[in-house]
Amino acid sequence: MKKLLYLLVFVSGFSFAQGTVKVDLRNPNATLYTHIYFLMPDSYNVAKASTTIKGLSKKEANAKAIKIKAVLDGMGLVIDFTNVPTNASYLDTVLVSTQKIEKAQHRYAPFPLRLPEVYVEKVGNKWYYSKKTIEEIDAIYDRLYPSQLAWIGQKFPGFFKATFLGVLIWQPIAFVLLMIVSVLLFYILRPIVLFLLKKIVKLFERKRSYQSFEILNELTRPIVFIILIRFIQRIFPSLQLLNLNSYVIIGLKVAETVFWVMIVLTLLKLFVSLYNDINKDSRSRLDRQLTPIVNKFINGIIVLIGFFHVLTIFGVNPTTVLAGASIGGIALAFAAQDSVKNLIGTFNIFLDKPFHIGDWVVIGGIEGTVEYVGIRSTRVRGVDTSIFQIPNSKVSEMEINNLGLRLYRRYQTELGIRYDTPPELIEAFVHGIRKIIIEHPDTRSESFNVEFTGFGDSALEIMVNVFFKKLDWGDEQSSRHRLHISIVKLAAALGVEFAFPSSTLMIEQMPGQESLAVKYNTDKKFIDSKIESVLEEFKGVDHTVDPNASSLPE
Repeated sequence: MKKLLYLLVFVSGFSFAQGTVKVDLRNPNATLYTHIYFLMPDSYNVAKASTTIKGLSKKEANAKAIKIKAVLDGMGLVIDFTNVPTNASYLDTVLVSTQKIEKAQHRYAPFPLRLPEVYVEKVGNKWYYSKKTIEEIDAIYDRLYPSQLAWIGQKFPGFFKATFLGVLIWQPIAFVLLMIVSVLLFYILRPIVLFLLKKIVKLFERKRSYQSFEILNELTRPIVFIILIRFIQRIFPSLQLLNLNSYVIIGLKVAETVFWVMIVLTLLKLFVSLYNDINKDSRSRLDRQLTPIVNKFINGIIVLIGFFHVLTIFGVNPTTVLAGASIGGIALAFAAQDSVKNLIGTFNIFLDKPFHIGDWVVIGGIEGTVEYVGIRSTRVRGVDTSIFQIPNSKVSEMEINNLGLRLYRRYQTELGIRYDTPPELIEAFVHGIRKIIIEHPDTRSESFNVEFTGFGDSALEIMVNVFFKKLDWGDEQSSRHRLHISIVKLAAALGVEFAFPSSTLMIEQMPGQESLAVKYNTDKKFIDSKIESVLEEFKGVDHTVDPNASSLPE
């Protein structure tokens, strides 16, 4: 029974103590709570709140205490007392890292990232606001609250004290006026900023382009919005909307960060546009492909920096996030080994430049035209117009045959003529093909071979080896077509027949009939006239074939 009585007495005494707040400066939590509690409307007592400030007269201490509270309210900073240390011998480590202090001291900053100038420190056995806080609070207050608005409040005290339904009348009126002025400033500043940007870009751009004009329009909006945000941040704390301050200030800071990221990204886009315009004649096709890849990489870094800055606005220490990310990054690295290999392969491709966009290449047995080189893979369009996606890690390790870097396109074929072709016609046929190659505008006349090279199973073999000057695949096919047509016409004119795999039963003469054997005209004058006739036709007729024309009969 006695234990129960003692328990009731303890609980009632504890409850009474909780309901009666006294000045307490024993630890950081108690000092900050004393300051804030005695400046709240329901428990307002400036004399008790100013006990947290040491070394000033009562009047000066009261003014400093009020300004510290006003700065916290104006910046929308609300102290979470559950996270404030209650240890009387607390040693700070946060300010050591953020303010480059060499040694941890008995001090505590409730907002080390957003307001590091305001903190409490231990003096003797008690905690007070630091000397640095007392020295700098006036300057912080003046930056946050314009003196012009304070002067208006002193000139019209009656208006600024009038209330309606418990709300100061001037506050909603001032809020609406602030919004109206901000909208008007937007439409006034936008053309001015756009005009100045055009003047600046004109100094670097050789020729005005529609793309740069669009980029300048994109850049104008975030710049004007940042100016307006700074204007609102300057005025809004003076409205003393304590319930909205924290949300509005945080929202404005997040918006400002987003607009700054947009500005940097747009400036990067403008820089790339100007760079392409200035160096468009001296850059290779692969360099043009590298520019967007580097652009994407830098964009990612900029967005990441903006994200970490937003974390600081919400009071999160980026080093903590990075530490957690590094631990998770180890696991991620194992899972993303292929991606890292592909990224390294991409750098190797752009450093070595084994091919360019549009080159005809053979990569590990895949033949086609290089269309795109990305961060992860290279895209090759094959002969049948299909697409091959080859990981860059494999491209950097494979043997690459860049046919697009050839000086000439080599073409070799075998012509087979009938075994019963007379030697005179064989020699004339070979001689005629040589002359055709010499007269062909797309072949190297100083480097070619046309020779009777052997005896095949069913034909006499003539090798034709030429080099085409045009490197484009379509142009090569047109050049081949012109050469083939001329050879076929030469054979028809001379009476030379092409052989094909067959078995021939020769009956020299049937009774009462003429011989069935092929009759060849080997007269030299006849042969020379036919060769000259074919060459004259080759020179005079335009055999250029449109690669897009249909070969089907109409």
